[in-house]
Amino acid sequence: MLQHKFKNKNIILASASPRRKALFGELKIPFTVQVKNIDEKYDASLKEEEITNFLATLKANAFKNIAANDVVITADTIVWHHNTAIEKPSSKKQAIEMLKSLSGTTHKVITSVCIKTSTGQKVFHDTTKVHFKQLQLEEITYYVETFVPLDKAGAYGIQEWIGYIGVTKIEGSYFNVMGLPVHKLYEELIKL
Repeated sequence: MLQHKFKNKNIILASASPRRKALFGELKIPFTVQVKNIDEKYDASLKEEEITNFLATLKANAFKNIAANDVVITADTIVWHHNTAIEKPSSKKQAIEMLKSLSGTTHKVITSVCIKTSTGQKVFHDTTKVHFKQLQLEEITYYVETFVPLDKAGAYGIQEWIGYIGVTKIEGSYFNVMGLPVHKLYEELIKL
């Protein structure tokens, strides 16, 4: 359905995330990956989707003078827990601390997507609630040592071992937790 619609479009997924690339690939629309390095800083007063909306837009703004047939897609994901944004850990030690704080609690995973064309841009977000069981320290340590989740918001990938053994319930989109609310992205792309 979308394949025909985008025959003459140049779809650019502006993300280095292998998960976003795999998820977007499942839509079966031809696309290329192009990443621009930006400084992902935001005002400390921003909360929840204000952060991800801001960062997804910031990433899209790095693409200047885009052609009439270009469609640039950017995204940003955070874990929101105890009124704080939990981003990617900078070390295994920090990853362990993050997972200890998520253990036995519920947190939100928020992903914002920005679709930019030569005529404008649209930003939207999705929120999923994730419930973790009480994790044992040896489970957390095993996961961090084995999977090294330093490229993941909240220090975990729901599609990895920790998700299988630790996630007891999710409310909302599973793929949103992986980093791309594919169902919402599809709806927005259809409207283009």
